[in-house]
Amino acid sequence: MNYRSLGRTGVKINPLCLGTMSFGYRTDESVSNRIIHQAIDMGVNFIDTANLYGQPARDRKGQSLTDEILGRALKGKHEQIVLATKFYASMDRDDPNARGGSRRHIIQTCEDSLRRLNTDHIDLYQMHRPDPEIPIDGLKQKSFP
Repeated sequence: MNYRSLGRTGVKINPLCLGTMSFGYRTDESVSNRIIHQAIDMGVNFIDTANLYGQPARDRKGQSLTDEILGRALKGKHEQIVLATKFYASMDRDDPNARGGSRRHIIQTCEDSLRRLNTDHIDLYQMHRPDPEIPIDGLKQKSFP
């Protein structure tokens, strides 16, 4: 298997990344587990998830089920995997601070993801989309639909 550097980090990843968006929502846990383990057996070491994966878009129940499935499936295998996850999505419709790019939401979502993923680290933590309410230092602020 040919591996590539993840940006300038020096971390080596497979050029294929296992995306997990449907795990726990359209793909049940047993099938998700088979997919995860087969990917690892084939040399895939880069897995991507997000705080909102595993939930139906209209119904906030089952939130982050994908993280929980990954946490169980990767038990004892975390060191073999480069794990990427994302934040931004609303995690509680009734809490205006449970979404977006605020420092508070980033920290809370990271802690929640670590717990659900059953790990002590995330290799790549990304903002799922820009937050027009939070300026990015040094860049001209743009509006997003």
